[in-house]
Amino acid sequence: MRRVLAPKLLTALTALATLTVLSTSTLAAEADTAPEPGTPAYLARDLKNVVDSYGRVTGPGGQLANPNYLPALVSGATLLSAVQLLNQAADPLRPVLSAGQLVPGWNIGNPLRAGWNGTRGTSKTVSYLNRYGAKIRGTVYAPKPGAKDPYTGQTLSGPYPGVVITPGSIQGSEGMYVWLAQDLAERGYVALTYDVQGQGTSETLPHTTGEAYPFCNLFAAPVDGNMSGCPGVPFQQIANFTTGTTDALDWFLSAANPYAAQIDRAPDTRSVTPGRTTKVAIIGHSLGAAAVSQVQADDDRVGVVVALDKLAGAGNVPAVPALAIQSEYFLNPVPYFATGTSGPIPSGSPDGPDPMRERRAGFDTWAAAGVDSMLIVPRASTHLEYTDIPYVLPASRNGQGLTSAYVQLWLDKYLKHVDNDAALLGTSFSYLEPRGKGVWAPVSISRNTGLSIYYCSAYDLAAGGSQVRNPDIAGLGGCAP
Repeated sequence: MRRVLAPKLLTALTALATLTVLSTSTLAAEADTAPEPGTPAYLARDLKNVVDSYGRVTGPGGQLANPNYLPALVSGATLLSAVQLLNQAADPLRPVLSAGQLVPGWNIGNPLRAGWNGTRGTSKTVSYLNRYGAKIRGTVYAPKPGAKDPYTGQTLSGPYPGVVITPGSIQGSEGMYVWLAQDLAERGYVALTYDVQGQGTSETLPHTTGEAYPFCNLFAAPVDGNMSGCPGVPFQQIANFTTGTTDALDWFLSAANPYAAQIDRAPDTRSVTPGRTTKVAIIGHSLGAAAVSQVQADDDRVGVVVALDKLAGAGNVPAVPALAIQSEYFLNPVPYFATGTSGPIPSGSPDGPDPMRERRAGFDTWAAAGVDSMLIVPRASTHLEYTDIPYVLPASRNGQGLTSAYVQLWLDKYLKHVDNDAALLGTSFSYLEPRGKGVWAPVSISRNTGLSIYYCSAYDLAAGGSQVRNPDIAGLGGCAP
């Protein structure tokens, strides 16, 4: 039974001061119970959840505990920064004024993945001009010829479905999403990561006059939903991500893509969406997630959508199967009685997290429309789960692995039409993560301990030939049918 917090707030705050001296083992024991909000036991469990939201850096096997991490970061970031500066010097009429260009190591992603190209898969850096003439830079990842699936041992053979990954805003860069592109390439996908205009290593200004020199007319009428008459400026606007996704799809499916011959262009005769026959998925994070939530409705080339915090339902028409991976916290993990400030969707409850908070973002819209959908909320997860950033807190230890496992299964089901319902709805997942020096080790993730203890995870989809629904995968209670 949920109770009003106010009468118990003083008790909770007193308990918090006491609990700061408790051992990790004590907190772990409390974390497996479901006590009443406001009680010391509830606060102990909540404090453990906040601590776990820093696990990618501070947890067992995390960045601070892995002796290979810092040396790989220093060498990789130094080389990348030098390459970026040389590229800018060689292309002075394409100015890149971004955090990714100016801050060493910003674009490095996970340095433990160095050496992937040519060993576990193949990749090529690419560039193209967007609709405004700005140079967009990215990387395409594909299976290594003759490679075997590292999970099943089966030999991969093309052609392969395609994936376009749109980054998040606030200077998100393609390097932060290499983990997902490489994971998918190892399983038999061709994937593109790219930087939207004004972020990462993509050009900041447009070339609207058709000349080599960048030109920006702030007094011109805005086009394509841009905030100003200078298309793509500022970078922090939804238009950069919606048009960025569409332009990326245009280039990805063109002959200019060096892996064009490996993309499966046969019509998808088993698509669950009438009229959608292209075997392509779009994935986005943050503002990129909002963008792909829009683009999926109108772009007939899109067969599947994945939104990483968050799937946006308001104002969008569900058209294709959607996987939503969403987080408990935004950028600031806080005690449960302050969760209303931890994300763009407030808890709306005075006595702790509202279990329906994440469902309302977009999953309920998809479910109401009868379009297959799944919502996964990793435990102790933050908005940074989906970006590889060195030593930047917070992010949970296994949220990225759980996310990758679900994305692989989702795309296999709807693009490759693999009969994997048992695995998709299963309770355990295996994930291969890099440890450095070419070593990749398996991590076992349990659904029972991997899902949020606060917010509903759910699915509503066609499985085994019939529609199945579970509004509360983790068994939290308070999740409406």
